[in-house]
Amino acid sequence: MQTKDFDYDLPEELIAQTPIEPRDRARMLVYRRAGGAIEHRHFYDLPEYLTAGDVLVVNNTRVLPARLYGVKIGGTAKVELLLLKRLELKKWEALVKPGKRFPVGVGIAFGEGLTATVRDVTPTGERIVEFEYEGVFEEILARIGSMPLPPYIHEKLRDPERYQTVYNKVTGSAAAPTAGLHFTPELLAQVRAAGVEIVEVTLDVGLGTFRPVQVTDVEHHVMHTESFRLSEAAAERINLAKAEGRRVIAVGTTSVRVLESAAVGKGRVEPCRRETGIFIYPPYEFKIIDALITNFHLPQSTLIMLISAFCGREETLRFYREAIEERYRFFSFGDATLLL
Repeated sequence: MQTKDFDYDLPEELIAQTPIEPRDRARMLVYRRAGGAIEHRHFYDLPEYLTAGDVLVVNNTRVLPARLYGVKIGGTAKVELLLLKRLELKKWEALVKPGKRFPVGVGIAFGEGLTATVRDVTPTGERIVEFEYEGVFEEILARIGSMPLPPYIHEKLRDPERYQTVYNKVTGSAAAPTAGLHFTPELLAQVRAAGVEIVEVTLDVGLGTFRPVQVTDVEHHVMHTESFRLSEAAAERINLAKAEGRRVIAVGTTSVRVLESAAVGKGRVEPCRRETGIFIYPPYEFKIIDALITNFHLPQSTLIMLISAFCGREETLRFYREAIEERYRFFSFGDATLLL
């Protein structure tokens, strides 16, 4: 299967630059896999599509203010550093721009006593950096770091919390699980009141998720890895739902990757804490999820390939074309899709 098979043309003006307020006023394209029917609704209509006993699986990760700006120690070169993954207490994998000016051994000063030294370069060009600081690293980041918005968002985000879900708990991501951005506390309360269970998992979202696939043949793409955690309590609730024939509905592709990575056969997951490099593309037999809430995704990305595995490639491109015709907003701050 060719990467170009997952391409589509999107007018630039449909790339959402600012979040919708309130969150649940986003539009929602509903696609029914059985028959291919499409409905145009709003996210606050979601409870109409849920049934008592459904299990809604959400990723409770919190996004780090992971973008740092600094200066080369002993020089004047400016640098932008984007944290990707924590490797040890003080060691991180990071994107460094401009990378050529910051080889192994070079130091960087960021302010507030925070410095870093480049310790290694990965085969794909990322840097392994080791920080030095006094105090709590996360508190320093909160003061001097910036929210790592995707490069296609050019507007400044007035409220950094708007790039967090309302149910975030566990800090560790370089990007938001954007499908969850549409929920409000009131909508979650309404969902629970309808008898729907909400189960939390954690996946530290990396930027590799959003990069277009660079190889010609999909099968040759090497997926990045991300850390995830599925607790024993969460696994028990998911397994019980599957055993009783109740639906498991993933909120976002990050939740899908947790569930499908933790699957041990059809309809069962095991509690675990590890890395996953799962790459889901057609054909793929989903073992856990029955429905999916997601945003629209970049052309030729691993995410649109995942959606194509769930709905079929031609059908996915068909409802994407309809979304474009209907002037839906795309990507992180865009509108939602509900795939049933």
